[in-house]
Amino acid sequence: MRKRVLMVGVLLMGAMQYSVMAAPAPWYQWQSLATGRYMCSQVNPGEGWVRHSGPYNNAGCRTY
Repeated sequence: MRKRVLMVGVLLMGAMQYSVMAAPAPWYQWQSLATGRYMCSQVNPGEGWVRHSGPYNNAGCRTY
């Protein structure tokens, strides 16, 4: 029983290691088809928007 608990603990710690190493999602600049305005977002804002440029590493859609 104790060996099993130890084994489960080791497996969980190994799985958590990969989640810590995950990178954040990239940012993209999107353009509205209706107004032509731009916005910066990590996800598609929906219908009526097209991806204009990117990826960027920050919410200002600027490369530093």
